Amino acid sequence: MSKLPTLLEAEVPLSTAELNLLRKQYEQDINSIQKKFNYAWGLIKSRKHGQQLEGTQLLGEIYQVEPSRRVECLYYLGLGYYKQGNYTEARKFVQTLLASQPDNRQAQELSEVIDNQIAKGKLS
Repeated sequence: MSKLPTLLEAEVPLSTAELNLLRKQYEQDINSIQKKFNYAWGLIKSRKHGQQLEGTQLLGEIYQVEPSRRVECLYYLGLGYYKQGNYTEARKFVQTLLASQPDNRQAQELSEVIDNQIAKGKLS
């Protein structure tokens, strides 16, 4: 499996030109799962909530139709929902991933960060 991005990598948005290029590539070949995935990841990296929502929606579609990408999508969906502040949904995806890959270090780290955010919310 390829190396998954860290939460820090998810916080670095693409430039408008880079995101537009990914969108254009996806729109030219909407049947390409890889182009859809690349565009979704670019959207999740955005600081704009609407783009993050669109990114998680696209990843959810990939998760539904492409069994070979499900494990990968679980992690990226966890990142996407985390960035949106939807910690309950983020936790659900990461826990599902950890159920099948308990030694996945990046998923473990993301799970810890999510749990910390949930705990902070309960303390407020």
